Amino acid sequence: MKLGILGGTFDPIHTGHLILAHCAAEQLELERVFFVPAGDPWRKASRDVTPATHRLAMVRLAVEADKRFEIDDREVRRDGPTYTTDTLRELKGELGAGTEFFFLVGEDSLTDMPYWHEPEAIFELARLAVAPRMGTPVPAPPTSHDARHLHLPQFVRIDMPYIGISSTDLRARAQRGESLRYLAPDAVDRYIKNQGLYRQA
Repeated sequence: MKLGILGGTFDPIHTGHLILAHCAAEQLELERVFFVPAGDPWRKASRDVTPATHRLAMVRLAVEADKRFEIDDREVRRDGPTYTTDTLRELKGELGAGTEFFFLVGEDSLTDMPYWHEPEAIFELARLAVAPRMGTPVPAPPTSHDARHLHLPQFVRIDMPYIGISSTDLRARAQRGESLRYLAPDAVDRYIKNQGLYRQA
């Protein structure tokens, strides 16, 4: 069995996330794609993050129409900072050695991976599948004297169009009271309006 893992803050989830998951499922022949919202995203400590209950609810609304997509809320339920390595180890233990995991990321995440918790352990637990991100070229391997030296494994590319949508932009639009239609699923747009999310500076 082949499974995709798409983690993130999802603050909020948007159409680009769904297109990435769809393209990965088709091209890598994934049986399912698990969306894993971060509970305590320690890499986002510099800004206020929407409470996990809201982010989880938005992901649930976004993925309900596609039977290949599932939510895994273990990171929301976990106390303390949430690490990808812990999640992958747990899934590996639960689903067995016969399951092949693909960790789905955008090109921009590769530049940040040297700062992740145990990044090389991620490569041992799952194959890296990388989607293009507008304006973010795949980084060259760092030099041996680079303090952030990380040996990137061979990874597979996900062929998908450049999607110029970001959660940062959606938060800004919502703060201005603008519609997020076609940028996020309609149900997510309605949830943001009904809950008054992102309206405060």
